[in-house]
Amino acid sequence: MGKKAILVLGAGRSSSALISYLINNASEQNWHVWVGDYVEAAARERINGSSFGTAIKFDLSDSVAARKAVKAADLVISLLPANFHPLVAKLCLEAKKHLFTASYVSDEMQALHEEAKNNDLLFLNESGLDPGVDHMSAMKIIDEVHDKGGVLTSFESFAGGLIAPETDPENPWRYKFTWNPRNVVMAGQGTAKFIQEGHHKFISYQRLFKRTTNVNVPGFGDFQGYANRDSLKYINTYGLQGIKTMIRGTLRNDGFCDAWNVLVQLGCTDDTYQMEHVDKMTHRDFINSFLQYDEVEMVEGKLCTRLGLDVNGPEMTRLRWSGFFDAEPVGLDKGTPAQILEHILNKKWKLEPQDKDMIVMWHRFLYTLGKEKREVLSSLVAIGDDAVHTAMAKGVGLPLAITAKLFLQGKIHLRGVCIPIDKSIYVPVLEELEQLGMHLQETERVIV
Repeated sequence: MGKKAILVLGAGRSSSALISYLINNASEQNWHVWVGDYVEAAARERINGSSFGTAIKFDLSDSVAARKAVKAADLVISLLPANFHPLVAKLCLEAKKHLFTASYVSDEMQALHEEAKNNDLLFLNESGLDPGVDHMSAMKIIDEVHDKGGVLTSFESFAGGLIAPETDPENPWRYKFTWNPRNVVMAGQGTAKFIQEGHHKFISYQRLFKRTTNVNVPGFGDFQGYANRDSLKYINTYGLQGIKTMIRGTLRNDGFCDAWNVLVQLGCTDDTYQMEHVDKMTHRDFINSFLQYDEVEMVEGKLCTRLGLDVNGPEMTRLRWSGFFDAEPVGLDKGTPAQILEHILNKKWKLEPQDKDMIVMWHRFLYTLGKEKREVLSSLVAIGDDAVHTAMAKGVGLPLAITAKLFLQGKIHLRGVCIPIDKSIYVPVLEELEQLGMHLQETERVIV
C-alpha cells in the first residue's frame, strides 16, 4: 500500500500541535506531510527538519501551483482563514480529494454537500476545539442521556481561549491573542440567536457584550459567557427537537465583556471604512476620533461621560492598561478601525515566549428521567506549554489530527459536508485526547 500524502494548508499559530502529531505518526502510519503556507519559511519552521515533512509555498492566487499541490494529496487539511475554505473545497472537488477544517460550516461550504457526497468525498468541518471538541463532548452526553430514556430540557455550552493564571499577572483583561487576532476583534458581529425557556431570543451585536451569562468552572473560578452565532441550528444537528433552552457561547474572564463593550460602542471594531491620517495617529487620537469635540474636557472625561463610566472603574482600568490614552504612535500607515484596534492591542496582547495560555470549555445539561430532574456538568481545562505549543493549538490541532488518522485508517465512512457528531468519530477522538492529557471532568446530580 502506497504512502499517503497529507497536505496541511496554513502554518499559523494554531498549526503547531496538528503538524507535530502528523509528523510524529508519519512513520508508523506510512504518511508524508506537506505543509503549505504563503510564507514558506513558516511552513519550514513547523516541519522542523523532519524527513517525514516537506514545506512548500502555497498561494491560492497561484491557481496552477495550488491545483498541483491539492492534486498530489490524499487528504487536505485547511487551517487557512475561514473565508478561503470554499475556494480550497472547490479545488478538492476538482481533484476529488477529501478536505478537513476546524471552521464553522459556511453557507458556501454547505452548498457543496451533494457534490462532495456524489464524488465519494468527505468534507469534515468544525473539528477543532470550538467548534469541534464541544460537539464531540456534547454528543457523548446527549447520546448517553437518550440511551437511558432521558429527555433533555436544557443545554448551555461555552468555550474560550484565555491565559493561564500565572501568565502576565498585571494584565487586568486576563486575555491575550492565542489565535487569529483579527477573528478576536471581529467576534460576535451579526445577531446571536438562541432559545431560552421555550422563548426565542435574539441579541444584536451592539448589545451582545452586555447580555452575558455567569459561568463557574470548579477549581478555576467565575467567567462570563456571551452568545455565539446561531445556536438554533444545532437543535436539529444534536437531535434536540423540543428542547426548552439551547445556547452556545464564548467564554471570557469576569469583567472582559464590560470593557470590550466600550470599544464596540465607540465603533472601534468597525471594519467597513479606512480612517484618515493613520500614519500621524496616536493611541489617544484613535479613541478621541470617536468622541465629540470639546476644547476643554480630556479624552478620558469625554469617554466616561458618553458611556457612563467611572474614571477609576474596571473598564477604564483595562483601557488605560492597554495604552489607549497614551501618546504612542499607532504605527500603521493606513487601516480600518478594526485593523487599528488589533494593532494597538497586539502590543500588549501578543504572547511572549514564556507565556502560557489556557482553554476552558463548559457544558451544562438539564434532563428528566422519569420523575427525576437531573443536571450534568462537563468541563475541560487545558494549559499550554509556551507561546508556540499553546493549549489553543492543541485544542484545535489534536482533534483534527486524530480525526485525520482515523479517516486514513478507513474507520470513518461519512461522506459529504459533515461535522464530528457521529460515534465513529467522537468516541475514539475523545479517548485519545484523554490519553494526551485533555481531560473532560463530568459530574451529575439529582435536582431536588
